[in-house]
Amino acid sequence: MSKNYSTKPRKDSFFNLYFTSTISIALALFMVGLVAFLLLWGSYVAKYTKENVVIAIVLRDSVQNSDIQRVENYLKSVDFIKKYQYISKEDALNEHIKDLGEDPSELLGYNPLKASFEVNLKAEYANEDSLKWVEPKLKIYDFIEDVVYQKDMISHLNNNIQKISLVLILAAVFMLFITIILINNTIRISIYSKRFVINTMKLVGAKAWFIRKPFLKKFVFNGFIASFLATMGLFGLGYYLQRFDEFKATLPLYDWHFFAPIVILVFIIGFIISFFAALFGINRYIKMKSDDLYFI
Repeated sequence: MSKNYSTKPRKDSFFNLYFTSTISIALALFMVGLVAFLLLWGSYVAKYTKENVVIAIVLRDSVQNSDIQRVENYLKSVDFIKKYQYISKEDALNEHIKDLGEDPSELLGYNPLKASFEVNLKAEYANEDSLKWVEPKLKIYDFIEDVVYQKDMISHLNNNIQKISLVLILAAVFMLFITIILINNTIRISIYSKRFVINTMKLVGAKAWFIRKPFLKKFVFNGFIASFLATMGLFGLGYYLQRFDEFKATLPLYDWHFFAPIVILVFIIGFIISFFAALFGINRYIKMKSDDLYFI
């Protein structure tokens, strides 16, 4: 009994080919987006950390209420202050007792702690060079006894931020390079499976632009779908991380300033690489002779 074999390509094989290529591109774009996610998140963490460095403006015991108001008005007027808080002598004593469990006023007979303003600078001013300029501006009145902050901690903080930023930038460049190779190879393999279709269109007289058009549309659309899947994966990762208290303060997932650049970057990379990888792959088979198609 004879069997009938169809020479037509199976639709499900084409579907599987485009499906697997789309997933492969999505995974590659996800890795690029993940590095961008970490880079941007790192900048938010650095900003958050710098703006939580406390500088204490210590007031003399002779300070008057009018003097305290002068300091507060001054802190409101300068542009390098993120926020501030006045700590009275009584509040300072209560915090000391709470933290250490000891009351020095019982031993000494008076409260030795001083009133102060706890100041948080804006992130761009929380570095050694800026603090040399800021410190004298915080000590402008005679009734201010001292300006206290941890200079070594700020120096180490900025050095560590610079090192981490450099590592993330290098990782971003490396991942972009790997992504270009992966997406390019994925698309080339997909086009390779259609090389005889391209050759047939060329033999019946189709122009090069006519041959390119449907393939470019298809692979650019695949790149768009892959970019969408990658960004959804990144958003899901951010949503999962926000379940933990450690990340809530430094991961502004619902701030479009944070997530929009990542989405735009992923879609741009997905479009550019998909378009040019498909274009170069198609041109290769358009220029190739029919006999050579059997030897590649």
